Amino acid sequence: MLSVSITSTPTIKCHVVTHYLDDQSEPDDSRYVFSYTITIHNLGRGQAQLLKRHWLITDANGKKLVIDGDGVVGKQPIIQASDDYTYTSGTIIDTPLGVMQGHYIMEDGDGNSFKVDIAPFRLAMPNIIH
Repeated sequence: MLSVSITSTPTIKCHVVTHYLDDQSEPDDSRYVFSYTITIHNLGRGQAQLLKRHWLITDANGKKLVIDGDGVVGKQPIIQASDDYTYTSGTIIDTPLGVMQGHYIMEDGDGNSFKVDIAPFRLAMPNIIH
């Protein structure tokens, strides 16, 4: 199942696409694996660097997982004005349905940091929601 979410600030827009990874999941063992691809569009007039990430992942049982770290997928990308950066990562939850949300801490070319909220997006096994 494909899920799409779009979030934007005056200078940054994030587009999220999720996929259920059937070949890595083991429903009999309550293991549901999802990938998510995020494209970060810099709509501003100057560069922006992604410094930190914060994620809150909640499964259908209400179990919460908080993930904080530097950058994304081992990088702290600098995104030039009118450019974008795309990466793919993944998560594992105990239920076939969940939700993920969070934010990035970014810094503009003048050294000013700002927060970019990522709206909640769904993690869902195919045909779990009609």
